[in-house]
Amino acid sequence: MNTSGTIVRFLRKALPSPFTIAVLLTGVTMLLAFLIRPPERERKPDYSITLAGKTERLSPEKFEIVSRFIEADPVKVAPPKPRGLQILTAWEKGFWELLEFAMQMVLILVLGHALALTKPISRLINSLGAIPTNTAQAAALVSFSAIVVSLVNWGLGLIFGAILARRVGERFAAQGRALNYALIGAAGYAGLMAWHGGLSGSAPLSVVQSDHFLSHQIGSIPPETTLFSPMNMSVTLALLIVVPMILFITGRRTGAGVPTISSSTTSVATGDSEGTGRLDKSRVLGYAFAMVIIGFAVYKAATYQGTTFFSFLQLNYVNFVLLGVGLALHGNFARFLSAVDDGVRHSSGIIIQFPIYAGIMGIMKYTGLVYAFSDFFIRIADSNTLPLLTFISAAVVNVFVPSGGGQWAVQGPIVMDAANQLSSSVPKNVMALSYGDQLTNMIQPFWALPLLAITGLSASRLLPYTFLIMLIGIVVFVGALLIF
Repeated sequence: MNTSGTIVRFLRKALPSPFTIAVLLTGVTMLLAFLIRPPERERKPDYSITLAGKTERLSPEKFEIVSRFIEADPVKVAPPKPRGLQILTAWEKGFWELLEFAMQMVLILVLGHALALTKPISRLINSLGAIPTNTAQAAALVSFSAIVVSLVNWGLGLIFGAILARRVGERFAAQGRALNYALIGAAGYAGLMAWHGGLSGSAPLSVVQSDHFLSHQIGSIPPETTLFSPMNMSVTLALLIVVPMILFITGRRTGAGVPTISSSTTSVATGDSEGTGRLDKSRVLGYAFAMVIIGFAVYKAATYQGTTFFSFLQLNYVNFVLLGVGLALHGNFARFLSAVDDGVRHSSGIIIQFPIYAGIMGIMKYTGLVYAFSDFFIRIADSNTLPLLTFISAAVVNVFVPSGGGQWAVQGPIVMDAANQLSSSVPKNVMALSYGDQLTNMIQPFWALPLLAITGLSASRLLPYTFLIMLIGIVVFVGALLIF
């Protein structure tokens, strides 16, 4: 544990805040775009046409028909802009292109957080917290539970794991029993190393949509080839078995003392704040609205005419279901909104950082820098080794871009272009990027902030154990990418 502790202390001292990292990464990307010019490559014909300020992509056949009826006006060729101005224009253009995606990510966290604060979930947490009798049992139970819930929704899993770890600590403290509380806190965070292969994974769910921002490169990718592929199912099963087992062994071998737990403001939402009227607290209205949402979600899933069975499983659908279930379990609008308010406080990083990452994507996309990077991958990789290189690079990038959605926006265009050029499996590379992104969550404390606030633990106590979990992940993810 001494080596991991040294690495963690170095990272904590060396890394600034995530927002500062995003700004610095923007500056680095601008510098690279200024120094590196895109290679000359054969480009595919662009069958797009602009009418009344609106650009629409057409099939080659439609393009030929429509172009016959349009008389082109004389075009005045303007001198090219200075390179610096081109880069700034590309940055500003990209800045606003992922607002819908950013809102989807915010809702996943906020609605998952709100669901974790419902009475049924709280009762489940209390019941689970009463099961373990020692550190080893607690570490295994908390990590297994956190991973299972994170596979459903990463926002729910993050808060669920944090509250469960705290409940275990409170129970041991009340009974005067010894517990390695830092290990239990790390176990509660383990779900963040599994979430991207679950039902709220940013990259695999994004590419299901027919109009996602990389659809012109890779089209729509069904979840049967990503989330429900044999590789990802094997990875998920391995994490559910190996992580709790290793933490169980660690819990038996580490020292422990009676935990001292500071007070926490996170609890079941009551909705008893001022300004809430009768309708806000009406269970009839709350349940009625929830049932409308849930009923329509079931209808949509049953009647969805997609290319594959799970094609309906997209980001908007997941958020829609979370909204309905959250409302139903809270019982009224007042309690639900109280929980939402608590979740919004933890989503500020997504709200302010996503436009920054979208700007980085814009620089790469509109200056041609994405082609320079993808050509580098093409020179050093082949169709078989690209997924492993994607995983390694994604793990590194996540330290600087601690957001699955933000990283997909920045790195996705590069990897997908390289995959197309090398005829490498697009679904496998999507999952390789997802695995790399979630791996280094274990040493990037950005998403641990809500857990630290709930458990009262410090990052210096938590991260040595999450570093151990990361080592487990390296073995599982690299093994899967080499075998499948």
